[in-house]
Amino acid sequence: MLTALEARGWVIRHDVRLRGRRFNLDHVLCSPCGTAVVVLDTKNWHRGRSTSLVNGRVRCGTEDRHSQVEKVAGYARLVGQALGLPGVAVWPLLVVHGSPVVGGHLEARVSGWAGPVYVLGPDRLLPTLAGAPKASNPRRAATVAVRVDSVLLPYTEPG
Repeated sequence: MLTALEARGWVIRHDVRLRGRRFNLDHVLCSPCGTAVVVLDTKNWHRGRSTSLVNGRVRCGTEDRHSQVEKVAGYARLVGQALGLPGVAVWPLLVVHGSPVVGGHLEARVSGWAGPVYVLGPDRLLPTLAGAPKASNPRRAATVAVRVDSVLLPYTEPG
Protein backbone atom coordinates (compact mmCIF):
# COMPACT_ATOMS: atom_id res chain seq x y z
CA MET A 1 0.00 0.00 0.00
CA LEU A 2 2.77 2.48 0.86
CA THR A 3 4.67 1.56 -2.30
CA ALA A 4 2.14 3.57 -4.32
CA LEU A 5 3.05 6.64 -2.26
CA GLU A 6 6.76 6.11 -2.85
CA ALA A 7 6.03 6.06 -6.58
CA ARG A 8 4.46 9.53 -6.09
CA GLY A 9 7.58 10.91 -4.43
CA TRP A 10 6.88 10.22 -0.77
CA VAL A 11 9.91 9.11 1.27
CA ILE A 12 8.92 6.46 3.80
CA ARG A 13 10.79 5.04 6.78
CA HIS A 14 9.51 1.91 8.48
CA ASP A 15 9.89 0.70 12.06
CA VAL A 16 12.03 3.51 13.46
CA ARG A 17 12.46 5.25 16.81
CA LEU A 18 13.54 8.64 18.06
CA ARG A 19 17.01 8.88 19.54
CA GLY A 20 16.79 8.36 23.28
CA ARG A 21 13.31 6.82 23.12
CA ARG A 22 12.26 3.18 23.29
CA PHE A 23 8.90 3.22 21.48
CA ASN A 24 8.73 2.36 17.80
CA LEU A 25 7.11 4.39 15.06
CA ASP A 26 5.48 2.09 12.51
CA HIS A 27 5.95 4.44 9.56
CA VAL A 28 7.17 8.00 9.03
CA LEU A 29 6.33 9.57 5.67
CA CYS A 30 7.90 12.68 4.16
CA SER A 31 5.76 14.45 1.58
CA PRO A 32 7.06 15.17 -1.94
CA CYS A 33 6.41 18.89 -1.39
CA GLY A 34 8.69 18.97 1.66
CA THR A 35 6.07 20.63 3.86
CA ALA A 36 4.70 17.65 5.78
CA VAL A 37 5.79 14.63 7.77
CA VAL A 38 3.21 11.98 8.66
CA VAL A 39 3.62 9.81 11.73
CA LEU A 40 1.55 6.77 10.80
CA ASP A 41 0.64 4.15 13.37
CA THR A 42 -1.15 0.97 12.33
CA LYS A 43 -3.48 -1.13 14.44
CA ASN A 44 -5.19 -4.45 13.84
CA TRP A 45 -8.51 -4.28 15.66
CA HIS A 46 -11.42 -6.72 15.90
CA ARG A 47 -12.90 -7.39 12.46
CA GLY A 48 -16.41 -7.91 13.83
CA ARG A 49 -16.62 -4.51 15.53
CA SER A 50 -16.81 -1.08 13.95
CA THR A 51 -14.46 1.74 14.89
CA SER A 52 -16.36 4.92 15.63
CA LEU A 53 -16.24 8.22 17.45
CA VAL A 54 -18.51 8.22 20.52
CA ASN A 55 -18.67 11.34 22.69
CA GLY A 56 -15.36 12.47 21.23
CA ARG A 57 -13.56 9.19 21.92
CA VAL A 58 -12.47 6.51 19.47
CA ARG A 59 -14.01 3.13 20.16
CA CYS A 60 -13.78 -0.29 18.57
CA GLY A 61 -17.17 -1.76 19.32
CA THR A 62 -17.61 -1.21 23.06
CA GLU A 63 -13.87 -0.91 23.77
CA ASP A 64 -12.39 2.55 24.31
CA ARG A 65 -9.30 2.85 22.09
CA HIS A 66 -8.77 6.58 22.48
CA SER A 67 -5.45 6.01 24.27
CA GLN A 68 -4.07 4.76 20.93
CA VAL A 69 -5.10 8.04 19.32
CA GLU A 70 -3.46 9.97 22.15
CA LYS A 71 -0.26 7.97 21.69
CA VAL A 72 0.08 8.71 17.98
CA ALA A 73 -0.55 12.42 18.67
CA GLY A 74 2.18 12.29 21.32
CA TYR A 75 4.55 10.57 18.91
CA ALA A 76 3.86 13.24 16.29
CA ARG A 77 4.51 16.01 18.83
CA LEU A 78 7.86 14.46 19.80
CA VAL A 79 8.86 13.93 16.16
CA GLY A 80 7.99 17.56 15.38
CA GLN A 81 10.09 18.77 18.31
CA ALA A 82 13.02 16.57 17.30
CA LEU A 83 12.87 17.68 13.66
CA GLY A 84 12.70 21.36 14.54
CA LEU A 85 11.82 22.31 10.96
CA PRO A 86 9.83 25.55 10.63
CA GLY A 87 7.22 25.32 7.90
CA VAL A 88 6.98 21.53 8.10
CA ALA A 89 3.71 20.23 9.54
CA VAL A 90 3.72 16.91 11.38
CA TRP A 91 0.46 14.97 11.11
CA PRO A 92 -0.54 12.03 13.32
CA LEU A 93 -2.43 9.34 11.47
CA LEU A 94 -3.85 6.04 12.71
CA VAL A 95 -4.73 3.35 10.17
CA VAL A 96 -7.00 0.61 11.50
CA HIS A 97 -6.93 -2.82 9.85
CA GLY A 98 -9.68 -5.34 10.48
CA SER A 99 -12.31 -3.19 12.15
CA PRO A 100 -14.28 -1.11 9.65
CA VAL A 101 -13.99 2.62 10.36
CA VAL A 102 -17.43 4.24 10.31
CA GLY A 103 -17.60 6.59 7.32
CA GLY A 104 -14.10 5.50 6.25
CA HIS A 105 -12.40 8.08 8.44
CA LEU A 106 -12.70 9.83 11.79
CA GLU A 107 -11.29 13.11 13.02
CA ALA A 108 -10.49 12.68 16.71
CA ARG A 109 -9.30 15.38 19.08
CA VAL A 110 -6.85 14.90 21.92
CA SER A 111 -5.59 17.15 24.64
CA GLY A 112 -2.23 18.70 23.80
CA TRP A 113 -2.63 18.42 20.03
CA ALA A 114 -4.02 21.40 18.13
CA GLY A 115 -5.46 19.64 15.10
CA PRO A 116 -7.33 16.43 14.48
CA VAL A 117 -5.83 12.98 14.60
CA TYR A 118 -7.13 11.16 11.55
CA VAL A 119 -8.27 7.57 12.03
CA LEU A 120 -8.65 5.78 8.71
CA GLY A 121 -9.38 2.44 7.21
CA PRO A 122 -6.52 1.26 4.96
CA ASP A 123 -8.58 1.96 1.83
CA ARG A 124 -8.67 5.66 2.73
CA LEU A 125 -4.93 6.14 3.27
CA LEU A 126 -3.92 6.80 -0.35
CA PRO A 127 -6.84 9.14 -1.13
CA THR A 128 -6.21 11.07 2.09
CA LEU A 129 -2.51 11.56 1.46
CA ALA A 130 -3.11 12.25 -2.22
CA GLY A 131 -5.03 15.29 -0.99
CA ALA A 132 -1.80 16.77 0.38
CA PRO A 133 -0.29 19.75 -1.47
CA LYS A 134 0.38 18.73 -5.06
CA ALA A 135 3.43 20.86 -5.74
CA SER A 136 6.54 18.74 -5.75
CA ASN A 137 9.72 20.26 -4.37
CA PRO A 138 12.38 17.54 -4.56
CA ARG A 139 15.09 19.69 -2.99
CA ARG A 140 12.99 20.63 0.02
CA ALA A 141 11.63 17.07 0.33
CA ALA A 142 15.20 15.71 0.32
CA THR A 143 16.19 18.17 3.05
CA VAL A 144 13.27 17.02 5.20
CA ALA A 145 14.13 13.34 4.57
CA VAL A 146 17.77 13.91 5.56
CA ARG A 147 16.62 15.58 8.78
CA VAL A 148 14.21 12.71 9.49
CA ASP A 149 17.06 10.25 9.00
CA SER A 150 19.24 12.24 11.39
CA VAL A 151 16.74 12.06 14.27
CA LEU A 152 15.27 8.59 13.70
CA LEU A 153 17.05 5.29 14.12
CA PRO A 154 16.08 1.76 13.12
CA TYR A 155 14.00 0.22 15.89
CA THR A 156 15.36 -2.81 17.67
CA GLU A 157 13.45 -4.67 20.35
CA PRO A 158 14.48 -3.57 23.84
CA GLY A 159 16.21 -6.28 25.66
